[in-house]
Amino acid sequence: MSEKSYRDAIRDAMIEEMDRDANVLIMGEDIGVYEGTFRITAGMLKKYGPKRVIDTPIAEAGMAGTAVGMAMLGLRPIVEMMTMNFAIVAADQILNHAAKIRYFSGGQVDVPVVIRGPQGAGVQLSAQHSQTFESFYGHFPGLKVVAPATPADAKGMLKTAIRGRDPVIFLESAALYGMKGEVPDDADFTVPFGESRVVREGGDVTVVSYSRMMQLSLSAAQRLSKDENIECEVVDLRTLRPLDLEPAYTSVTKTHRCVVVQEQWKPFGAAAEIAASITENVFDELDAPVERVTGEDVPMPYARNLELLATPHEEQVMNAVKRVMYRE
Repeated sequence: MSEKSYRDAIRDAMIEEMDRDANVLIMGEDIGVYEGTFRITAGMLKKYGPKRVIDTPIAEAGMAGTAVGMAMLGLRPIVEMMTMNFAIVAADQILNHAAKIRYFSGGQVDVPVVIRGPQGAGVQLSAQHSQTFESFYGHFPGLKVVAPATPADAKGMLKTAIRGRDPVIFLESAALYGMKGEVPDDADFTVPFGESRVVREGGDVTVVSYSRMMQLSLSAAQRLSKDENIECEVVDLRTLRPLDLEPAYTSVTKTHRCVVVQEQWKPFGAAAEIAASITENVFDELDAPVERVTGEDVPMPYARNLELLATPHEEQVMNAVKRVMYRE
């Protein structure tokens, strides 16, 4: 094990897979000579050359469409979006082509393409750069949607994505890039999709989340334990498609209360699907309605003080936990 930042874990995953398989390549805006906006591709152009580290024009639809064609012919392209907000420009290629080609071909054609990049708030980039997209992409069959919360998961799940047969939307929290954690050194270390996990055990309330909000939920759980003698069980979903809620169902059967935390705006978000599924499957176990903690329903402000007000924080999670326990 080595201590790695979330950023370096992603970089290591790509380097290890490019060393392992000559069909793996990466393309995107400013990833070569400039070495990436978040420095994730630093040194990769020099190591692999311009045929495997491809600086593209500012043309997200062209990048995604080219990658789909490459993948259909046996290559394994990774498309870095400077921010996942810009991937909206490529929505037709992603949603109407990458996600559907296996279905159109009767299972004869795979599309092993990974579309990855930063999303979410916390770095003062305003409304067009701070959105989260898990519920948007998670709505469409044919895609895998991944949202890792730790450096180890970021590395292991990216390697799984690169080695797979499916198009993967790999959502990296921009606010987590500097976070450090233990990461296995094994070049064959992978983390499977569709396997949620309990990251903190507790008997009072189940808190379900993913990506940066899982880290926020853990911090809130620690404060609740210390200050309120409330023990939260925290479930990290890790992937939104496929979505594994069995650990959440098991946990709710134990705690009888649940809070779901997401960074997105509340309407039509991932938390709504998660809360509905929990209600449908373990309704008789619930002693209170499922609570949702979400971002404010506004475009993200640029000003730092307003950005903080628009995104979820620990106190909101703590208050939601106390509400489902009827302590507030």
